Amino acid sequence: MLLLALDTATPAVTVALHDGDGVVARSHEVDARRHGELLLPAVDRVLGEAGVKLAEVTGFVVGVGPGPYTGLRVGLATAAAFSAATGAPVHGLCTLDGIAYAAGQAGLEGPFTVATDARRKEVYWASYADPRTRVSGPSVDRPADIADMVAGLPAVGAGAHLYREVFTDVPDGMPELQSAAALAALAAEKLDGGGEFLPDRPLYLRRPDAQVPANYKVVTPR
Repeated sequence: MLLLALDTATPAVTVALHDGDGVVARSHEVDARRHGELLLPAVDRVLGEAGVKLAEVTGFVVGVGPGPYTGLRVGLATAAAFSAATGAPVHGLCTLDGIAYAAGQAGLEGPFTVATDARRKEVYWASYADPRTRVSGPSVDRPADIADMVAGLPAVGAGAHLYREVFTDVPDGMPELQSAAALAALAAEKLDGGGEFLPDRPLYLRRPDAQVPANYKVVTPR
């Protein structure tokens, strides 16, 4: 097993290679505006460090969001292109599930909430019974609208840090952004145990910011 995991649904441009026993190489950079510029060089670094060619990868793991439209599609399009070039399958995982799994690696047992920044004063969020078991979500909401649902629960992720008035229990030492290393480890577990994956399609949860202007006039030649 050689799994190449990548995720661009958060400000992190994160890539990792997992050989079935553990992560053998990883790259992690945080830049919310340069996903397209940073992702392929990160893949090259990870494969080069591991001494592995892309054709040797047996599966691609990609975070399918939720996340902002522009960043999210970079990772999904890259995974799809790699799959088309090599014939290896793409395994989709919810980005929030990867953060939850990383929280478990950091010692959080559950129940807890994962929340990331959805911009527009909203969060992408989901609830977990434990680091491997999502019980609700993913959803996108204003933090104040979910205050009763997350009250009293520990919360991890950048969204929890942004809205401390709602997510009042944010443990120290927990992940804020996605980690491809955690995503790869979760995928390896699922493959060994016959777990299910998501389709490699984006979980946007809302329409993109760009909209066709109202009363737009289409001009066609006569």
